[in-house]
Amino acid sequence: MKKVLVFLMMAIMACSMMLAGCGGSKEEKKAEPAKVLRVGTEPAFAPFEFPKEGSKELTGFDIELVQAIGKQMGAKVEISGMGFDALIPALNAGNIDVAIAGMTITDERKKAVSFSDPYYTSGLIVMVKKDNTAVKSINDLKGKRIAAQIGTTGEMKARTVEGAKVTTFNTQDEAALELKNGGVDAVIGDLPVMEYYLAKGGSQFAMTVGEKMEAEQYGIAAKKGSKLVEDINKAMAELKKNGEFDKIYKKWFGEAK
Repeated sequence: MKKVLVFLMMAIMACSMMLAGCGGSKEEKKAEPAKVLRVGTEPAFAPFEFPKEGSKELTGFDIELVQAIGKQMGAKVEISGMGFDALIPALNAGNIDVAIAGMTITDERKKAVSFSDPYYTSGLIVMVKKDNTAVKSINDLKGKRIAAQIGTTGEMKARTVEGAKVTTFNTQDEAALELKNGGVDAVIGDLPVMEYYLAKGGSQFAMTVGEKMEAEQYGIAAKKGSKLVEDINKAMAELKKNGEFDKIYKKWFGEAK
């Protein structure tokens, strides 16, 4: 009888210890880490992405849009700057989750990455020096020297010009500087970027000529087949529905989308 009582007491104590242990593990359970959205961009493409004055922190339409998308998804946004031509390799290497950098959705790029729904419609334009009266459109650039940002649709368009010598630069600002210094006859690039450049002082020496070419749609790129594209599209649709997208668009372009 004593043995039975001792056994029962030991069993009760063991159960108590197990319950206490379970309670302790519940209290010690750590909260899950916050979801992080690693974003790559080319930080010299105003007004879409560029450093704030006197700071390394980036601002611009793309930056505010992707931050709003991340917030809608419940993710912390971490932004890394790199060359435009390094964005797709970085996606495929898994170094970043998405890329937003005024990237035009093209059939060629869709072979390498997946794109979100379009978020901005742009186009290409030719920029020349103000004293250049010979160039009135892209048709006048045959055999001329053209600058463009490397890896962009501006470069692709420039290379279709018969006999043109095309020089590429890491940023559109560098291409514009080459024009200013007389190293090229024209720059081909994205219309909103050119307009912003001229508005910020470039109009002192340069101007755009001809009509806007090739309506282009910008998209957010992700690794081929990534589920993130679906999540981004849902978040962007909600931002358009609640008015946040229009608010950001109007801030940078002066009117609602």
